[in-house]
Amino acid sequence: MRSCLVISALLLACALPAATLAQSAPPASAPLPAHADGSPPRIGLVLSGGGARGLAHVGVLKALERAHVRIDAIAGTSMGAIVGGLYASGMNADELETELRRIDWDALFATRVARPYLSQRRKEEDFEIATGLEFGVHDGQLSAPQGALSSRGLELLLRRLTLPVRHVDDFDKLPIPFRAVATDMETGKPVILSHGDLAVALRSSMSVPGVFAPTEVDGRLLGDGGLVDNLPMDVARAMGVDIVIVVNIGTPLSGRESLSSVVGLTEQMIAILTEQNVERSIATLKPSDLLLQPDLGKLTSSDFGRVEELITIGDTYAQAQAARLAAYASPAPEYARWAAAHAQPAMEPTPLLAVGFAGSLQTNPGRLEAKLQSQAGELFDTKKAEADARRLAASGDYTRADYRLVQGPAGETLLFDLQDKPWGPNYLRAGLDLHADFSGHSGFDVKLSHNHHWLTENGTEWRNFVQVGERPAIFSEIYHPLLRNIDDRSDWFAAAYLSGDRQHRAVYQGEDGAELAQFLRSTGQIGLDLGLPFGRLGELRAGFLHLTTSTTPTLLSAQWTGPTQAQIWQEDGLRLRGVVDQLDYVNFPTSGYRLVGEGVVGTRRLQRERSEHMARGSVEGTVVDTFGRSTFELHGALKMSDEHSQRVVDQYTLGGFQQLSGYRPDQLSGNAVLFGRLNWYMRLANSPVFARGFYVGASLEAGNAWADRAEMSLARLRGGGSVYLGADTGLGPMYLGVTYAPRGELGVALFIGRP
Repeated sequence: MRSCLVISALLLACALPAATLAQSAPPASAPLPAHADGSPPRIGLVLSGGGARGLAHVGVLKALERAHVRIDAIAGTSMGAIVGGLYASGMNADELETELRRIDWDALFATRVARPYLSQRRKEEDFEIATGLEFGVHDGQLSAPQGALSSRGLELLLRRLTLPVRHVDDFDKLPIPFRAVATDMETGKPVILSHGDLAVALRSSMSVPGVFAPTEVDGRLLGDGGLVDNLPMDVARAMGVDIVIVVNIGTPLSGRESLSSVVGLTEQMIAILTEQNVERSIATLKPSDLLLQPDLGKLTSSDFGRVEELITIGDTYAQAQAARLAAYASPAPEYARWAAAHAQPAMEPTPLLAVGFAGSLQTNPGRLEAKLQSQAGELFDTKKAEADARRLAASGDYTRADYRLVQGPAGETLLFDLQDKPWGPNYLRAGLDLHADFSGHSGFDVKLSHNHHWLTENGTEWRNFVQVGERPAIFSEIYHPLLRNIDDRSDWFAAAYLSGDRQHRAVYQGEDGAELAQFLRSTGQIGLDLGLPFGRLGELRAGFLHLTTSTTPTLLSAQWTGPTQAQIWQEDGLRLRGVVDQLDYVNFPTSGYRLVGEGVVGTRRLQRERSEHMARGSVEGTVVDTFGRSTFELHGALKMSDEHSQRVVDQYTLGGFQQLSGYRPDQLSGNAVLFGRLNWYMRLANSPVFARGFYVGASLEAGNAWADRAEMSLARLRGGGSVYLGADTGLGPMYLGVTYAPRGELGVALFIGRP
């Protein structure tokens, strides 16, 4: 799956146009002029930007290797810098192809760590509000992310592939001398990266504005180099080469049909501006230079899923230029010696002197050191280091969670390089819930959450949630880890919380569904929990709660025979809650499972009556798997309470879209509920711009609610179902469907939010 903005823009500034100019090259049979001392001319390779289209560079490199073309220097921009820099580090074309084919590009550009790897606290936030619209308050100002996508996965990939040359600070001392081009985002001037951390240089050259956040190197804020020099021929010539082989794979200008959207117009605007620097570069070609322009057709800068096709096109095109490439070839023995001398050095076993952290001013990452797989005294392991970087990133506090090996007099230290989110540590999210059945029943809620991280060095958090609309609600919790240095067995926490909500609840006649009365139900709750997460699987918490509930009649029909006065009751009890959550997504998941169980025991007191025993419990489970393009979700719920039937508003309800479709929201109520749903959906092939995916699906549902748990019976289950179109957007899931129940209604439902 391609994520929501890789997408039409990945990469806007890298989707750079190519001038359709005549290619220049010496005659195929003419030998290139040698230097006065008899040495062959130095050949420079220039690789342009182009997003995913830049993967065609690898195919061209394969053809150059087969033609025995020896490269003496490389200059590249954006994706051209990444391919060129890795080749300069000593990787050959086959090794590059192997690495690129094994990449999960959706995961590489994901805005956060895969959900199963998050802490349970971060996972639970997904059920409040969609994750796509996070912003924050920093230094008293409202701020937002600088990029639509995360570069964290790209940084880890570049780090791993450049580890063998990690001690090379001067890019002239790489197996092949190399330069990357970036843009100073403050001055608009080109920045030639010739030294420093190679992985950071490559990432900086591909800092597409609006897509990836810029990087800061030597005090300069760097963006994508394609903005100022997408075809850096002048940079290669400055490295002392005599001849340049230029590979230009930019994207042609779009036609009128693609200019009907903001994204299309933005892409075209940047392409037009960038075309000017491409044309200027091509105008400097000399008769001895070679310009290669593979025809990539309609493949776009975001087609990372078509790696094999892109590489094949580049290879096939360059092979067709074999006669022209022969003029640049070295004799086979000489080329073999050159290739052997320019191979990437092997990664030697590296004992770790220490593990450290750098870069973060808002957090205390050292608290998690005992949880990391990489430990001082052990040999460095790339997989462990990457897993540890992901674990740090899973906290949600960093835009960058990279690592590097730092050489010291006594050995190497594994240093995790972290960059705090500029919009933290006060994080805000906004969301919307809306439901309408086109029969006069509708409602909406606007939601806002606030989470302040790292109030203390232990990692104390303050989380708040406000909902305004049909069902106003408020929630606030202080979450305090008890120990400062922890591993997975000692991460105990205490949590104090309060909550309140109000909702209008209708009471319906059981058989025909006629509405008998309406009540305003208000609840207020305070609690204190002690808990322990169990790794990334979930958490268990136990504690005390006090709950006050009131129901006030607002509308009574003539047929109503129940209580006509407000009822108020209070509960005091002990609560035990456990959750295991390994769903890959909260909305339209494709794999995983989730199990939640909760039980409360204590006392209940109605008005001024004598206290009585109280107990209730619930368990809900979801299992999801995908077969081909079809995903099946099986969900079940069992909820029971020992409340008496004289309570005017029962504890649990069913009804509404995918909660027993074909019935109105909360139409079935009782103190015991049994519900099951089989959901099928399939992701549509078209690529959305502001959504993870579009879906078509259907559900079959069965369930019922009873006043007393003794009345529960499988024979009395009611059925329902839906057929729908859906989308997973930054605002949350959206559904438009047809609902039906044999004992309910046939209707049309519009639903935004979680069913």
